[in-house]
Amino acid sequence: MKLKYIFNTIAVAAVTMFTACTDNDYTELDKGSEELAISASSMEVILNEAEHSSEAVKVTWTTGTNYGTGARISYDLEISLAENDFADPVYVYTGETQKYSWAPNVESLNNTLINQLGVRPGETVDLAARVTAHVAGMEEPQVATTQFTVMAYKPVTTTLYIIGDAAPNGWSADNASEMTRKDNGIFTWTGSLKSGEFKFITTKGQFMPSYNNDGNGGLVYRDSDDQPDNKFVIDEAKTYQVDVNLLTLSMTIAESAGEMPAYDALYFVGNETGWSFWSMAKDVLDPYLFRIGVHFTQGGEFKFGTSDGSWENMFKATEANASYTNSSVVLVKGFDPDNKWYLKDDENNKPYKICFDIRSGKERMLMTEFVPYDCIYLVGDATPNGWDLGNATAMTATDDPYVFTWSGNLNEGEMKFSCDKQSDWNGAWFLASKGNMEPTGAIEPLLFVDKSSDTFKAQYLDVNVGDVDQKWKITSSGSYTITLDQLHETVIITKN
Repeated sequence: MKLKYIFNTIAVAAVTMFTACTDNDYTELDKGSEELAISASSMEVILNEAEHSSEAVKVTWTTGTNYGTGARISYDLEISLAENDFADPVYVYTGETQKYSWAPNVESLNNTLINQLGVRPGETVDLAARVTAHVAGMEEPQVATTQFTVMAYKPVTTTLYIIGDAAPNGWSADNASEMTRKDNGIFTWTGSLKSGEFKFITTKGQFMPSYNNDGNGGLVYRDSDDQPDNKFVIDEAKTYQVDVNLLTLSMTIAESAGEMPAYDALYFVGNETGWSFWSMAKDVLDPYLFRIGVHFTQGGEFKFGTSDGSWENMFKATEANASYTNSSVVLVKGFDPDNKWYLKDDENNKPYKICFDIRSGKERMLMTEFVPYDCIYLVGDATPNGWDLGNATAMTATDDPYVFTWSGNLNEGEMKFSCDKQSDWNGAWFLASKGNMEPTGAIEPLLFVDKSSDTFKAQYLDVNVGDVDQKWKITSSGSYTITLDQLHETVIITKN
C-alpha cells in the first residue's frame, strides 16, 4: 500500500552543539474512557478559494477507551474517497496523542483533494474519514468512520505579469513585469505605464493563459486563440498603481499617490567595508527605504552610494564626523563636501541595523544598536504547535548569536516567526517578503516588523505596520530544515 502523509508532527532532538531555547515538557497521559466515535461539522462542504484561509470542516472524535489500564491512547487519522474504502488513504495523523480533531482550512483541503486524491476541480465527491485508536499494550485497535461530501475548486495562478506596449518591457513575454502577490488571487503593481495597451499573463514566457479586458473594465480569462484578445488602454503616460483580484475578476488602476524613488539601489560604504560598496536591501513595504545589518569591527567613517563604485551622487552626513544617532542627510551630486558619519571606538564591536529613507526633501539615516533576540519561534498551522503562540515551537541557537536553526515536520499551511511571543500578537515578527510565499530552498529576505515599537513604526511614513501579516505558505508537508539570520534578516527553508 502506498501511504501519503500530510499533517505529521515529528519531534526532532537538538544537535549537541546547539542549545534549545526551551526545554518545557507539556506531555500528559490520556486516560480516555469513552467509546470511540467520529463526526464532521458539516455533511456538505463546498470549497471556495475566496475563503481559502477559513476552516473548511472540523472532524472530531471522542477519546475512546483504554479499558481501565491508564495507558496512553494514540490516534491515526486517514481520509479517503469513500468509493476507495481506504485502499489508498491520505494519512493526516499517525501515532498522535491528545489529538481529538482535524480542522483543515479551505485551501489545504482543496490541495489534498486535487493533489493527493485525484479529485477534479468542480467535482463533488464523498469523502471518508477514519480514526484508529491504539492503546499501549493492547493489540486490538478501536476504529470509527464518518463521511461527508466535498466539492473542489480550481486554484487561480500564484503568479501574474503585466505585459503590453504600455508596460515597461513591452510585449516580451520573457521579460514581462511581475506583479506582487498579496493573497490568493490578489496582485498589485506600481510603476510607469506609457500610452498604449496592456493585459496580464500568468506565466513568464507564455502568452496564454491571460487575463484580458471583458469590455466593462473587468477581467476575463483567456486560454485559446479563438477567444477575444481585448486589452486595457492607457491614454496618458504616468506612474500608476494597478490592483487585480482574480477571484472577483476585477481590476482597478489609479495614478500613484507619489512619485517613484529617485534611486533603485543604495550602498553602504566606509571603513567597515574597506571602502567597497555593500548593497543594501530594498524594504518590501516601502520602496523609499533601504536596510542593512552590520556587526562593526572597524568602526570609523561611512556614507551611502547610489551607484556601485561611483563616488558621485552620494548621501552624506550634514557635518563632519557626525554621530550615528544624527539622522540628517544631504545628497551631494559631486564630490564635495565629503562629510561622513563616524563610529567611535567605544561604539565599535557591536551589531547595528540601518534604515535609510531616500524620500526627496525628507532623507533620513536611522541607525540603532541591535540587541539579538534570545530565541525565535515558529507559529502557524504549518508548525507543530499551530497558532498557540504561548506554546510556539522554539528554534535552536547556534554558535553565531544571530543565527537560529530548526529541523522537523511541517504541515501544509501558513507560518511566520515570533521574536518575543507577545501575547497580544503585537510584538516583533519575522514575516515573509510576500504574502503566501512558498519557500524556494535558497536564501530569502525576511521582513522584520516590531508592532510594539513606536521607534520602529516611525520608520514607515505611509505604512501601518500593525496591519502587516505576510506569511509563508507550506504547500507540501514533510521534513524541513530552517536557518534564520536575525541580523542580516534572511532565512533558508529547505525541504529535506
